[in-house]
Amino acid sequence: MTIRRTWWAWGFLAAPLLAYGITVVWPALYSFAHGFTDWQAVGGGEFVGLEQFRRMTADPSFLRALRNTLIWTVLAVVVPTIAGLALALALNRVTRFAKLIKSIFFLPLALSLVVVGQVWFWIYRPEDGLLNLVLGAVGLESWGHAWLSDPDTALWAVMIAWGWQQVALAMVIFLAGLTSVSRDLTEAAHMDGAGAWARLRAVVLPALRPSFVVVTSLSLINALKSFDIVYVMTGGGPFRQTETLAVLAYRVSFKTYDFGYGSAVSVVLFVVSVVIIGLFFAWNSWKDRHV
Repeated sequence: MTIRRTWWAWGFLAAPLLAYGITVVWPALYSFAHGFTDWQAVGGGEFVGLEQFRRMTADPSFLRALRNTLIWTVLAVVVPTIAGLALALALNRVTRFAKLIKSIFFLPLALSLVVVGQVWFWIYRPEDGLLNLVLGAVGLESWGHAWLSDPDTALWAVMIAWGWQQVALAMVIFLAGLTSVSRDLTEAAHMDGAGAWARLRAVVLPALRPSFVVVTSLSLINALKSFDIVYVMTGGGPFRQTETLAVLAYRVSFKTYDFGYGSAVSVVLFVVSVVIIGLFFAWNSWKDRHV
């Protein structure tokens, strides 16, 4: 009976596994293989070993994209987690119009990153963008800026736009997690004289640990694969100052047709992603065993 059920299970899994292998695994392996060639879109390219990876060490564009990706990843973990938690704690206390207010904060999550990028592109427009208009209305015209054209502000401006949606995602997950916090335990701590900060630190935050794991995991994954919002808002400019590894891989592959180098950049992005996410899950597993 058990063997029969196993065959049925494999029968149902066969089609999705085959589709996954054809659309994900095979293209990934194909791309990895080209990372060791000098393929220029014509022919198959010749095997060059680690030459493409050695080339990266002297490529300012790659080093800048790697730096941007790492900055983006760190901020992606810190900012949405703290801001989402603060919003969730505040909204959890709201009683009047709670659903309406939560829906307003939830709205960014319903938009694709392409739409988010286009909305913030209009907000940042130097001549008639909402941000500069608001600054002018409050007497801060001198603060007006070409936010996406200045190399010093472009990357941060894109990150703010991306964080706007990620904060909403973190908030929703933390709001769901707050429903699991024991009200009896919180009230008992309050009766024992624990203040708001002590209750948050000793009761609420430990109960939210699974939510922290989910928020951090999603933030890491979304940050490392960030492409669409960067491409929509700046295209990697100005002067390639906002390029991440994903954008760089696309540019060198489909703008200059240097597919060998683009594939090598993709391999590096994959390795960075596996290392960062693997370290996080290893640390989380260690915490589970020692708490």
